[in-house]
Amino acid sequence: MIAAVLRPAPHSVALLKRTSALYQPTRSLITLRDHKYTAHATARGQGRNGQVKSDDDYGLDLRLAMPKSLGGKGDGQNPEMLFAMGYAACFLSAMQLVAGKLGKSDMAKNAVVHTQVHVGEPKEMEGFGLEVDIQVEGVDEDLIKAGHEACPYSRALTQGVVVNVSKA
Repeated sequence: MIAAVLRPAPHSVALLKRTSALYQPTRSLITLRDHKYTAHATARGQGRNGQVKSDDDYGLDLRLAMPKSLGGKGDGQNPEMLFAMGYAACFLSAMQLVAGKLGKSDMAKNAVVHTQVHVGEPKEMEGFGLEVDIQVEGVDEDLIKAGHEACPYSRALTQGVVVNVSKA
């Protein structure tokens, strides 16, 4: 098993400043030319002990619960589980996409991606932060590196992403 620990460099973390109703990045980040797909979700209730639902034709509807390690009952899903699942699937897809361009499609067919999303207190600031570990089985290090460079989740975490927050 090959392990790759993915952590954003301190210089890639976007600094945000507060304006009247919108947070705007203070430096240039990854921006999109167009939107190929948009996922929609709505959270209600007590946040980590509430409900989250996708607003699309598939209607994924989950009851959320605080993990036991954070003082909750642990009897439901949590945002970090969902992020870990999405990241694993996205990373695998990115590797398979670049594998074709590298002539390694056969290698990527049986690849397995494991992700762990950790929540903890950051050294640099108050509150909570995330750290991600990814292990990839069945492929070589060149393909892992190429997949990491192509994966939208990896790009967002290492290069920054525009986040628009506003009052609805």
